[in-house]
Amino acid sequence: MRYNLFASSLKLLNCTKNHNLLLVNVRSLTGAAQTNDAVATTTRPPPAESRNPGEEQRSLHIAVIGVPNVGKSTFINNTVNHRVCPTSAKVHTTRQSNTAIYTIGQTQLVFYDTPGLVTQHEIRRHHLDQNFKSAYRHAIQHADIIAVVHDASNAWTRKELHPTVLDTLKAYSNLPSFLVLNKIDALKSKRLLLDLIKTLTNDTLTVGKREVQAKSAPVKEIRINKRESSWSHFTDVFLVSALTGNGLQEMQNYLVGQAKPRDWKYPSDMHTDSSPEALIVESVRARLLDYLPQEIPYNLKCEIEYYSVEKNVVYTSVQVQCPTTRIERLICGEGNGKLRQITERVTSDLVEMFGQAVSLTISTVSKGKKTAA
Repeated sequence: MRYNLFASSLKLLNCTKNHNLLLVNVRSLTGAAQTNDAVATTTRPPPAESRNPGEEQRSLHIAVIGVPNVGKSTFINNTVNHRVCPTSAKVHTTRQSNTAIYTIGQTQLVFYDTPGLVTQHEIRRHHLDQNFKSAYRHAIQHADIIAVVHDASNAWTRKELHPTVLDTLKAYSNLPSFLVLNKIDALKSKRLLLDLIKTLTNDTLTVGKREVQAKSAPVKEIRINKRESSWSHFTDVFLVSALTGNGLQEMQNYLVGQAKPRDWKYPSDMHTDSSPEALIVESVRARLLDYLPQEIPYNLKCEIEYYSVEKNVVYTSVQVQCPTTRIERLICGEGNGKLRQITERVTSDLVEMFGQAVSLTISTVSKGKKTAA
């Protein structure tokens, strides 16, 4: 385990040159953390460069794993600079593995957005399909490297990796893996980041050369207090804010450097292999999670009724099947006001996703009665 501390990182961590810090190889500290009064701005990776037919194609397939609600989908969307994965504030927005594709120059990065790693109890509680747990295994089996996204802002869970994450890393220890500490913009103490990294990586550090000193110390490995709540085999650590985009560029550069010489799996202008109909249904379901309380949205079933593209306009209709008329009334709201709000929000998501005008109708049905907005 190694990590680098850059000169600007000392400033971000409010450290002086006189501080006797252990310099560890942490990627993406530069520009990753913001001061408390900084204004959050979205800094996304640059658009894909044009292909040079004379150069060799390269690609890398990345399985993105983590527990629910750590920001995996937002992380992927901002990394590929395109809205591919539906997002919401609730857990279990992603219920199947989604593929996001980003092509830059001669390199193609393929991200597999997997459902949050869950226990059998959580599958029953949220009415998840039994193949929910197999989705991430399928993604990892097609991946070259594993990205573990961890929520650094959650004070209750940030100091340990979830047992389901550790079990997955052990099961696929033949693949390299790196740690992505997400939501670092929410941390008040930037010094906390170094302690957090040491904890999550099992206190396995590589001592490198000091930033200011001319002498370079010999490289050696230190192991302290090996714990089952951490993983000592991460190759790199990245500190990012998926929401603002901070830290994503350096991580993307790292992945490009890890790409393997081989033909691309997808065309350069392709962003996902999911069908438009599937993206529409998942986008509707994601916004229902945001607008409805507690467990209600997990009991709803969404189906595409109509999809067509005419004169560069997407025309589509989605039906939401409700188990009871009471839940249908809750979705529609007074005078169908809530249903119109949901429709407007999903329409905005789809315009961003497809890059063209969208005409969307969402209807609800319960016991044969249908309502549309």
